[in-house]
Amino acid sequence: MDRKKELKQQYKETPIEAGVYQIKNTQTGKVFIGSTRNFKTLNGLKFSLEAGTASPMNRELQEDWRHYGASAFSIEILETLKKKDDPYFNEKEALSELENKWLDQLQPYEERGYNKKKTR
Repeated sequence: MDRKKELKQQYKETPIEAGVYQIKNTQTGKVFIGSTRNFKTLNGLKFSLEAGTASPMNRELQEDWRHYGASAFSIEILETLKKKDDPYFNEKEALSELENKWLDQLQPYEERGYNKKKTR
């Protein structure tokens, strides 16, 4: 029981980190690039894909997850957002810029990935 409390406390004390991640289909090489304000939510995302409830996020990714299985995918953190001690720092905006940088760099569209091009 003490171990459980210890782990719970450790989880609470872990700093909340934001950044960009990639879900890669190791069978086809296709990738999905996304961002989150809390990397801890990636476990929930994986659970949603396994449960088949992530389809509103990306229908094609969900179908491939179902077809190839969880073992055919890897989830990797590409970059952690460096937060600034500036009262004008906008985390949401900075995270969006970071995600766009990776989208521009990796071009995960059509046959290369699961992302849809955003109309800017």
